[in-house]
Amino acid sequence: MATKHKATVTHLEMRARPKNHCPHPMGHIALMRAADPPVHFYRYLYHVVGKDYIWVHRKQMPDDALRAIIEDERVEIYVLYADGCPAGFCELDFRNMPRAELSFLGVVPEFMGRGFGRFLLCEAIRMAWDKEPDLLTLQTCSLDHPRALPLYQRHGFIPYAQEQVELVDDGTGPGF
Repeated sequence: MATKHKATVTHLEMRARPKNHCPHPMGHIALMRAADPPVHFYRYLYHVVGKDYIWVHRKQMPDDALRAIIEDERVEIYVLYADGCPAGFCELDFRNMPRAELSFLGVVPEFMGRGFGRFLLCEAIRMAWDKEPDLLTLQTCSLDHPRALPLYQRHGFIPYAQEQVELVDDGTGPGF
């Protein structure tokens, strides 16, 4: 049975590299690029990070369509590891340069509250601007973590549009 969720999507942009510096969180962490990750690993990350926030689009995608995105050389996926465990991930999309997009960013629930989200966002912003885009965009919605939008704004993103959408979780997409 399909579940429908109404949400407000906020579109944000950043037009210049920010000057703020982010402290490194405590603990043994590593941020590693996942070059051509297996679809099942990507689906795992997407599911575990997004399950509480109704992330459904990529779950509903056929494997071949998803593989075409995540294996594109202009799409970069980074996995944050804490003490050897996947603790979060971010995805940067450079397919429409000079416009770059921070497509996804999130932390595994068990690792929240340790500064990993802020660290991951700062690193994603830094890596995106290292490619010298004219513009860095992202979108968030009212179903995301309640601290997401304020965090993005504190780090230099400015809202430029909003829209109302309906997300349908039909339960048929691959999940865990």
